[in-house]
Amino acid sequence: MTCIAILGEYTPTSETHIATNLAIAHSRSLLASEIEGHWVSTEDINSSLFDTYAGIWVAPGSPYKNMDKLLQAICYARENKVPLLGTCGGFQHMVIDYARGVLGFQDAQSQENDPYALHLFISQLDCSLAGREMKLDFIEGSQIAEIYGSLTAVEQYYCNFGVNPDYVPYLKSQSLRITGSDSEGEVRVIELPDHPFFMGTLFVPQARSTSQTPHPIVTAFLKAVFKASQP
Repeated sequence: MTCIAILGEYTPTSETHIATNLAIAHSRSLLASEIEGHWVSTEDINSSLFDTYAGIWVAPGSPYKNMDKLLQAICYARENKVPLLGTCGGFQHMVIDYARGVLGFQDAQSQENDPYALHLFISQLDCSLAGREMKLDFIEGSQIAEIYGSLTAVEQYYCNFGVNPDYVPYLKSQSLRITGSDSEGEVRVIELPDHPFFMGTLFVPQARSTSQTPHPIVTAFLKAVFKASQP
């Protein structure tokens, strides 16, 4: 059995958490695989996480109970080629990990966690995206465009925070790629080349997954996890 750790504070009444479980089931059925997702609170992340799980999905629902442990898990997955998908709050913390671990901003923060931090790589959006569907544009040749088989898509959001525009040039300065944006050019998808699967989306793809049409991002992630789990 191949298992994914879904990192976050599971709430059975949360729309996005219910959608996460269902999306895994939809894609698992499509792939005829035995991949399972297990919720792991950020408080319970420890050094044995990657001995048990072949991939991690950082779920919506920030702020998390233990941000430091979550960032350590993201860092490990980034550096050790473990497939990782981050959606909504997961996307935001992938940005913070990259800012700290690669760009050298050790105090990089989210305005949601520490509004008075010096380097707010994640800031409150001028206009909340919660409950909105918006059109996306993808970079040609990117992994995200390949997954969709298209350079555009419409997706659903649940967030009030996103990438601070002041720090976009820093994010573009190294290997991280910004491969998806909205109609105003705001960052909505990040991915890391030369990694089996390291993708963050500010939108929540699992919200649009159905049993008839499993979401392609979730399916691609499960494929990467299964491949990584093979000896």
